[in-house]
Order: sequence, then structure tokens, then C-alpha cells
Amino acid sequence: MSSNGTLYGVGLGPGDPELVTIKAARLIERAEVIAYHSARHGRSIARSVAEPYLRPGQIEEALVYPVTTETTDHPGGYQGAIDEFYADCAARLAAHLEAGRDVVLLAEGDPLFYGSYMHMHKRLAGRFRAEVVPGITSISGASAALGRPLAERDETFTVLPGTLPPDVLAERLAATDAAAVLKLGRTFDGVREAFEKAGRADEAWYVERATTDRQRCQPLTDVDPSTVPYFSLALLPGPANATTAAPQGAAPAGTAGRGEVVVVGLGPGGREWVTPEVQAALAEADDLVGYTTYLARVPDNPRQRKHASDNRVEAERAEFALELARRGSKVAVVSSGDPGVFAMASAVLEVAAERSDVPVRVLPGMTAAQAVASRVGAPLGHDFCVLSLSDRLKPWEVIVERLRAAAAADLVMAIYNPASRSRTWQVAAARDAVLEHRSPDVPVVIGRDVGGPEESIEVVRLADLDQSDVDMRCLLLIGSSTTRVVQGADGAEVVYTPRRYPA
Repeated sequence: MSSNGTLYGVGLGPGDPELVTIKAARLIERAEVIAYHSARHGRSIARSVAEPYLRPGQIEEALVYPVTTETTDHPGGYQGAIDEFYADCAARLAAHLEAGRDVVLLAEGDPLFYGSYMHMHKRLAGRFRAEVVPGITSISGASAALGRPLAERDETFTVLPGTLPPDVLAERLAATDAAAVLKLGRTFDGVREAFEKAGRADEAWYVERATTDRQRCQPLTDVDPSTVPYFSLALLPGPANATTAAPQGAAPAGTAGRGEVVVVGLGPGGREWVTPEVQAALAEADDLVGYTTYLARVPDNPRQRKHASDNRVEAERAEFALELARRGSKVAVVSSGDPGVFAMASAVLEVAAERSDVPVRVLPGMTAAQAVASRVGAPLGHDFCVLSLSDRLKPWEVIVERLRAAAAADLVMAIYNPASRSRTWQVAAARDAVLEHRSPDVPVVIGRDVGGPEESIEVVRLADLDQSDVDMRCLLLIGSSTTRVVQGADGAEVVYTPRRYPA
């Protein structure tokens, strides 16, 4: 066994990288293999906390959960899927340990306190040397954030999971002096109900992402359930420290940390096309800024303020969002599709570059070209370019020059903004410019309102592309010389551009 590696379960604390212990930091930097859990989106909170202590060249093992809710097609149900996942993870880590490599498995908070590490410890500690490095728990972080003792003198303190039935939870809250209720998120409504049944709701506090720059503390009764993430808890101080006054240093809702601007893409259609990352950013924002039509796609939240404006005032909208952030607000600037494709990201960054005093993040979304292409097959399967026919921000002469260049280069073209109420002739002019270098039989996909209630798809010959078939809700995909149209098994037209280009 001495030739095997050692498994280290390393606690990282509640979120602030400076609360990682010296021993944990040393082991992280020294380890040959760094392992961490994540959901299917691939982001890991544990890795982000440990990142300052990582070094180049380390092997990373991302242990990605197959399910995040109790809904699964696995024959063994949710528990069967999770057991299979843990067995697979243990086998992956065992392969490193058997090869003599030390493995550090990162854990938020403390590894053996409601932590995922314990499942690996139970499976591997009997076969390999295993060492657990304790970490500060989220409960301690929340207590510090509130500036409120957990318990005093002979008071009893109880830790409870929010997944308990509300009646059971209420009974236990009524029977203890002080408590922490973990695992909120989707359980929050039931947890608040339990506090109310126990007659303790007015004594309880809510703490979200304690010790991080996204920390939020407020009375439990004031919390909007739709804004509650999994990484939050309810804290009930003991009678010796019970008060309804806001504790000194606790940040009111939405004002913790410095302000920032996050530019997000909603994708081309419904909520199912909005990424989890964007949904999280929208839920955390204090202010939402955007074009009226796009902002209307975000459900109203009484905690948030919406600032809608016309679609032709990008610079003014960007400056307004940055000013809100300067006052400490977390601002989400909303775009349709992807914010970096003919949308608000460049406008915000251009204005922000003038002062560079507000952090700006850009979160991607599915762009309309991808959505339209998916409805017919794979027309963007080879080299392609993206062009806009709007001449509001660039001369029409430049547009025509680029259309001809792309057509001559035999690139598939995704055409944004082909028409509007005031631009009624550009489609025909663009068609004629492309026909100078492209066969009349090249297929053109007309996608209208893809992902929306009035979605339609039509495939026509380039020569037959008619202005009257195109409006401001459309996107055009113009094929290259190799783009093909075939009939699918269901009788529908399938459009694809082969990956292999003719010699």
C-alpha cells in the first residue's frame, strides 16, 4: 500500500479563497491530481475557490453529476444513477492512487459535513491512505456575516436539512434554542413554512453565498423564493442573541459587494434555450436593462427593477447600466440571441473602456444562426461568415462589398437584420450581389421567429429569394457551392454543407 498515492479530502471553506487553510493550500499546490464535483454545466464552485492555489500541469478530474434533480431515466431511479456515478468516480480516482499519484478531492465547506467527499471516502479509505483536511463550514461563514453568535452558554444548537418535510422541520425548530437549516434553493418555500409553523420566522435570518463578493443577508421573511440558490441557509440565533434589528455589517438585499454589469444572451426563443449560467445571472441581478421586447421575455420579479428602452439607443443604454453599477447595483444587460453577435456586449464594452471602473462580464447565448441551422440540419457545417444587412451603423456600400467578397470566397452566409419596416429593398439588392458569384440554385434557408410562437422555416433557391418573404423577424442562411438539400426520413427537407471540400 505504501507505493500507492494518498487521497486527501480538502475542505475549502464557505467561498472566500482567503479562508482556505494553510494546509489545504499547500496540499492543493503540491498534488498531482485535483478532483472536484460539478453539475452538468461543467462549472465547479470548489475549483473556483481553489484556483489561486492551483499550478500549471496538474491533472484535473471533473466529477460531473449525471442528474441534479430526482428525475432520471436510470432503471435504478435517482439513487441508482447516483450510486453508479459514485462508483465510477471512485474507480477513476483509484486508478490515479494505484499509479502512485496523490489525489486532492476539493470540497466546499468541510469535507465530512454534508459534503460529496464522504462518498469517495467511504469507497476508497479502506483501500488507500486517506486524510481529511477540515474546512470552515457555511454555518460559521453565515454566523460571521451576520455578526451573530450561533449559541451562547447552555443553549442547544441544531443543524437541519431543508429537505425535511415542513411539519417535521417545524417540530425540530420549536424544540431547539438555535438552528441552521441548510440545502435551501427549491426547498425554500417549505423551510419558511416550517419556521412559521414553529413560530420562529421573525427570529430567522437568510444568508446567501456567505463570505463571497455575492453575499446577501436579510430577514428570512423578506426573501423572494425565486431568488434563492442552493448555496444559502437559514440561521436561527439562540434566545440570548435574538433580535429583529439588522446586525451591524449585514448587507441589505442586493447591495452586498461592489456593483457589476453582466451582459447576457437569452437565446432566440423560450426559457429552455436560456443557459443555466444566464438564468443564474438574471436571478441575482438588482436591475435589468434592455430593449423593451427582449426585457419582456424575463419574468417580472418584485425585487428587481426593469429599465426598458428603444432598440436604437445602445450607447445610452450601456452608459445607464454602467452608472447603476457604479452605485453598487448588480446589473444584467439583456440581449436576444448571443450578446456578442450584433448585440449589446460590444456597446457596453466600448463605453466601459472609456473609464474602466466597472467590471463587465459577458455570458454567451445561442445565436439565431445556430437556431435556424438546427431546424434544417447542418448548413453551417463548413466555413461560414456572419453579416448584417442593417445600414444604420455602416454604409450600404460596405455591406455590398462584404457580400461580394463572401460570395466569391464560397462561404456559407448567415444574414442578420435582412429587413425592417423602413428597409424594404436590401434583400433583393443583397441577392443580386451574391448571384454575381453564386449559382441561382444555391439553397437559401429563411428562418422566421425560430424558437418563438410563430416559427416557420422555408428553403428556396437563391434566384427565387423574394423580398416579400422576409421581414424583421427573419434570418437568412445562404448556402455555398457545396451545400446540399435532400429529403429526410420524415419527408422534410434537410440542408447540410459537407465537412469535406472538393479538391
